[in-house]
Parts: sequence; structure tokens; C-alpha cells
Amino acid sequence: MSLDQYKSDIESCSRCSLCKWVPLTQIRSWRFAQGCPAIAKYNFHAYSGSGKMIVGLSLLEGRSELDESVAELIYKCTMCGACDAVCKCYRDDIDLTDVLEELRVKCVSEGQLIDEHMFMVDCLKREDNVFGEPKSRRGDWADGLGLKDINRETVEVLFHAGCRLSYDDELSKVARAVIALLKKAGVDVGIAGKEEACCGGKAYMVGYRGELENYAEDIASRVRASGASVLVTACADCYSAFNYLYPKIGRALGIEVLHITEYLVKLIKQKSIVMRKKVPLVVTYHDPCRLGRAGAPFMGDWEGDKLLRPPQLKRTARGGKYDEPREILKSVPGLKLVEMERVREYNWCCGAGGGVLEAYPDFALWTASERVVEARETGAEAIVTACPWCQRSLIDAVAHSGDKMAVLDINEVVLMALGS
Repeated sequence: MSLDQYKSDIESCSRCSLCKWVPLTQIRSWRFAQGCPAIAKYNFHAYSGSGKMIVGLSLLEGRSELDESVAELIYKCTMCGACDAVCKCYRDDIDLTDVLEELRVKCVSEGQLIDEHMFMVDCLKREDNVFGEPKSRRGDWADGLGLKDINRETVEVLFHAGCRLSYDDELSKVARAVIALLKKAGVDVGIAGKEEACCGGKAYMVGYRGELENYAEDIASRVRASGASVLVTACADCYSAFNYLYPKIGRALGIEVLHITEYLVKLIKQKSIVMRKKVPLVVTYHDPCRLGRAGAPFMGDWEGDKLLRPPQLKRTARGGKYDEPREILKSVPGLKLVEMERVREYNWCCGAGGGVLEAYPDFALWTASERVVEARETGAEAIVTACPWCQRSLIDAVAHSGDKMAVLDINEVVLMALGS
């Protein structure tokens, strides 16, 4: 696709500005009524979903040119999908997220590049990860765990750690927690170790579409060689890439792809994992954007009048994984779950997505800090999430504010309930 193929979507935007807010029926207070971080931070219409539609139409009709200032407002967006989710409450013939993606592809194709994104893509090309860390270190987090190496032997379940869990020393404990849980459940699990590569989703989200295709090919070949019937990941970004982006570009992996929360629910129901130890915590749950709004599988494209699309082909953000994490938390003995005002498909982003963390760290920190304030309002002692990118952003925001709130991954909580 290209931007001109979405001209009908762009022209259909009624400029109502509802994309800036949580749906009216869901608003519980003025303080937490906004849904789009970009418009909330910069307070100028062009930064909103609707504003970017106007920008796109102006570019298509030749009324303006794509320059550095236009590229900046296009990229000052976490690509969280909040605007799209709210837009589809009122009409379903506009795919706002797709338009935002095409604007970024246009930036790349026309040479309006962001230095930090170029560095990230260069890191991918050199070391197969977004940080530029040595590829040889990618499997270090699993040292001493005695895991199967899928490059040499077959497994039933392939665990994909992803870039953040592989290289963030503070968060590598989450990957180890996942393996501890799977081993306790008797799962035959293996990893690719130092041969694991990035999913490519980060590059795709900043407009480098070809990089996604390259990594999809690499991971697909590794999956086939592993003999695995299930791929499990604890990274929401990887999950969305495998489950939605790969099939969208015709590179489906051909096996069942599960986020760890989905897999844990299965193991808990099978009583392969039994939580008996009380965890006396009051927690609130943060929905990762790419597990929730962008967590539904790709169901196919539609050509023609979008008003005639069957419901299953409309990406409404309601098909994500919202229930599974909450089901897990509610089954933990002694734990109390309290909800923030903006949850599920109308959650507030952590600020890490869309290349914002890399290019505009102050914006990312501001966005995460807003979420911490909202979490504190619930009276919770800890924020629990199910994505390492969210966890990192929220940890940094808590540290910046001087707050004492804990930020936990859901796998850590389950491990606590097992007495580990």
C-alpha cells in the first residue's frame, strides 16, 4: 500500500477531534480524559490523529511539501493506536493507524529521516538488535539455565526473548522468570540464543518496511528448523509483529503464536501451574498498546468500500489481549487488582513506541510519567504490565519522579505466588 491508496480514509475524516479523547461514555474525570499523548503534550491540532490526516491530504494534493518540520510532527507520535480505537467507536471506514504508518514510509522514501531512527536501523543491520549491542551477547541472559538450543535440537515450544529482555540487564530477570515458570510446568522449551534476531517491528513502525520483511524471513526459517509447534514471547512488540505484521506482509510464521499471558492462562487452567503463596499487594495493570490495541491477529485485507467490510476485517482494537493478564492477576492469592481510569482499548500509552523513546526521550518520559500519576491515583502499591518496553519506561518515570511505586512484570508476580 501507499499513502495515496488511503486517500478515501483521509478525506472521510470529519475533523471531529474525538480521536484526542477517551470515548465520551468512558470518561470518568477531566484529569484522565485525554487519549492521545501527542496532542496532550504539544497541544496543536496537527499532532493529533485528525491533524495528521489533514497533513496527509495536503501532501497528496500538493498543497504542502514534506520537509523536516512536517516529518517531526509525523514522528512525534507513539503509534499507540488510541486515535484509531476511538475513531472506530463512531465510524468504521477509516484506518487511521495505517495512514500514520504510510506517512512514515513516505518520510523514509523521500529522505526525511530521523538520525536516531537511522542509528537504530543501522544497529539492526550490524548486530540484529535495536541497541547495537554485540550479537554474541544476545543469549547471555539464559546462562546457567540449561535450555535447549534450537539451532541444534528440536523443541515443542520456542521462547523468543526479544531485544529488550535480551540486553536490558535489569529486565533480563523477566526472561529468566518466564523460563522458570515454563520449566515448573514441564514445558519442553528452547531458545535461539545468540542466533535470535530482532522481530523487525521497531523498524517497521518508523517507516523502514523492508527491514521487517528481512527479519520475518530470518525468524520463519529458524522457527521451521526448531520443529516447534508454538512460539511464545513475553514482549508485546514481538507478539504484535509475529501475530499481525508478519501475516500482513505475507510472511506468517505458520505456527501458533502466543503471548506469555495467553500461555500462562492455559497452564493455570491445566493445573500445570498452581499458585499457593499469598502475594499481599494492591496492584494496577497497565495494558501494553501492542498486546491490547495492536494485539489482535491479522485477518486479511479488504478492497473497495470499507463500509461494506465484514466485522472480522475491521481492526477495532477490541480483539487484543486484555482479559488474560487480568485473569492471571485475579487468580494470585492475596493480590488485589484495582483499575486505572484509562484501561483496555482506551489505555494511556507508556511512551516507548513509534520511535519516540529513541528520538524524543523527553516526550517518552512525559508520557510514562502521566501513566504513573494515573496509577498512583488508584491507591496501588505497584504497577504490573506484560511488556518489557512498558516496564522500562514506567521504571524510568518512577525513578525520575522520586515515587516509590514498584513496577513489575506479570511473570514476576506469578513466580512470587509460586514461592520463588
